[in-house]
Amino acid sequence: MLLMDVGFCAGTANIWKLVGQVLLVFKIVIPLVLIIWGMKDLGTAVIGSKEDDIKKAITHLAMRAIAAVVIFFIPTIIGFIFSIVDGFSDVEGEYEICKNCIVYPNSNCVTNNSY
Repeated sequence: MLLMDVGFCAGTANIWKLVGQVLLVFKIVIPLVLIIWGMKDLGTAVIGSKEDDIKKAITHLAMRAIAAVVIFFIPTIIGFIFSIVDGFSDVEGEYEICKNCIVYPNSNCVTNNSY
């Protein structure tokens, strides 16, 4: 079976699923690490009882929380970009397969029945 017979996204579905699984782990682990790290820094500043250190730690915690939210929504942003690209594509539905493999890596993301 040639790659051209099934389309690019359907032919490379295993790679897209791997990317989706890596993103799934990243979107859970990285935000947790960022928030725990920020809470540790804030706790250290509060124990030190220095007003400037507490303000700096609160600012860093807020920035880390914003970064955690952005990282958590990366698969959604990728799915949105693939939806936009799919709307302009000559091959209708091809990028939908890539999007499904990235956003839902544990499901059967290949919906193309040409296999």
